[in-house]
Amino acid sequence: MVKPRKIETGEGIQGDLDVRHYDRMMRRMRDKGWLEIRDILKTGINRGLALEVGPGPGYLGLEWLKKTTGTCLKAVEISPAMIEIARRNAGEYGFTDRVEYVKGDGGNIPFHDNLFDAAFTNGSLHEWAEPKNVLREIYRVLKPGGKYMVSDLRRDMHLLVKWFMQAVTKPNEIRPGLRSSIAASYLVEEIEALLQECLPGGFRVEKKAMGLVITGTKAG
Repeated sequence: MVKPRKIETGEGIQGDLDVRHYDRMMRRMRDKGWLEIRDILKTGINRGLALEVGPGPGYLGLEWLKKTTGTCLKAVEISPAMIEIARRNAGEYGFTDRVEYVKGDGGNIPFHDNLFDAAFTNGSLHEWAEPKNVLREIYRVLKPGGKYMVSDLRRDMHLLVKWFMQAVTKPNEIRPGLRSSIAASYLVEEIEALLQECLPGGFRVEKKAMGLVITGTKAG
């Protein structure tokens, strides 16, 4: 039997030590090729101006820029400490002219309507205090025909998968956060019900071994 969700903070990772540990984990995931770049590109998110919600230290969006041509990225992040690290990482990639990090809340995205060609976010859905608001905001700032992808953990993943994730998660200081994130994540049927309440349709929810992926296109 799957346990009920244990709601996690909506304030993101804030402390300097926590931010550094998280940066080390995400850098390792990038180096191992474990970021979800292929999934993003498969959805057709490969051109123009994209929005990333909750970029953390920035590696997912930076790798997306690296694998696309003529693209730019704007990212909304709630943690000032994380923005500082993401900007430093963008400098390492040489992409400071292609990416902008803005402090903000996904429930009140500080950009105009119909601005972005695409939007993506990974690993932050379970942290959103008001997920319907964030999803509506993502939809609002997309151009008609714009594509979106939202990916996250799911708490009913197989026990062996949970064990594997914890075993490979480093540094060790991150592991309690992983467990709390899994406990706060959604089931596919919960997300489908939530999406039906806040989006006008045209979305798809796919179950993955380690999580779930929401994709869709804004109506033209």
